[in-house]
Amino acid sequence: MSLNISILLLALVILGGMFVPALRARPRWRAMVTPLASIIGSGFLVLGPILEVRFGAWAPLAMAVLCLVGWLFGAAVRNNIAAEERPDTALISRIEQIAQFALSFAYVISVAYYLNLFGAFAVSLTPWHSHFTANVVTTVALGVVAVAGFGGGFHALERMEYATVALKLAIIGGLLLGLAVYFGKTAAQGDLIFDPGQLGPWDSLRLIFGLIVTVQGFETARYLGKSYDAPTRIDAMRWAQMLSTAIYMVYIVLLAYLFVPDANTLTETSIIEMMRVVAPILPAMLVAAALAAQFSAAVADTGGAGGLLAEFTRGRLDPKHAYPVLIGAGIALTWSADIFAIISYASRAFAGYYTLQAVLAALQSKGLKSKAFWALALLGLAMTVLGIPAEGS
Repeated sequence: MSLNISILLLALVILGGMFVPALRARPRWRAMVTPLASIIGSGFLVLGPILEVRFGAWAPLAMAVLCLVGWLFGAAVRNNIAAEERPDTALISRIEQIAQFALSFAYVISVAYYLNLFGAFAVSLTPWHSHFTANVVTTVALGVVAVAGFGGGFHALERMEYATVALKLAIIGGLLLGLAVYFGKTAAQGDLIFDPGQLGPWDSLRLIFGLIVTVQGFETARYLGKSYDAPTRIDAMRWAQMLSTAIYMVYIVLLAYLFVPDANTLTETSIIEMMRVVAPILPAMLVAAALAAQFSAAVADTGGAGGLLAEFTRGRLDPKHAYPVLIGAGIALTWSADIFAIISYASRAFAGYYTLQAVLAALQSKGLKSKAFWALALLGLAMTVLGIPAEGS
């Protein structure tokens, strides 16, 4: 009982701290909220069980590799933000257009990813917990997003972003406290679990390629140009990536050695069952975080995809007319693929976008820096082609 109270109190302190006027008034913090919300949104909930089951004791290393790859692609995007004021060549302009189209395509898949997790968590603690009912809830949620977008109701939904980020960080703080206490007790009893993992080096690498979407989201800082200048956006992305990396690494280190890996029980909501053992209050808190985070992320990415398609077609396609088409694709994905396949599809789509960003960075750099970005583009291409889903590994 005392642990439950401590978790709740810490969550409330963090939530209150997020609304301190002095913090909210800082431009770099406000700019940081958007990429931070995307990076530690859905991935935080689903990634821990996947790495724990597939990589065992090597899960922290896998997480470190994911964060490092994300940081390198973030460096390419930051380079491109810094180069925005330089005159573009015809080649750079064309690649930028293709990159925007690739990102809109990736957003379509990520919306399906977010709302499939929304559906799964929505029914996870109810008597109707099944894939079918989760898909029904997902389909309804996709319909709500489509109607809101077509009717111009996105602005009201987007204003929820800061509140959902605050709630999510508060609950993550409580989760980490619970895990730390449970980890300490387990270590003191000598019961930590060191499993060698299930995958060989090649399949491990390919699975990491298929999970890049779980640390994706930093690129959103590039498209905040109407609100913030380039130095602010660069700093916001850098700090969002550093903070999310610290959170992810602490989380995975605490989680990886507490549970016996069981591939037969790996689902999109496995974290709920794991946390029942840690503290009874955590499952309900995680469901609340999941519902708020997934829906707000889906709204943001749907809006982003519609805007990018409108820009790509030079206004010939109005965003509100694109939303029903985008959501229709999400519904098709929901009923034709499981969440692990959708995660892999989204990862490969974002890897394609990051490949183009690395190419842009290489073309706008010189010497060794340019060569490094070309090498990064090759890595992105490999990730686009070779990524595999967690269940398929």
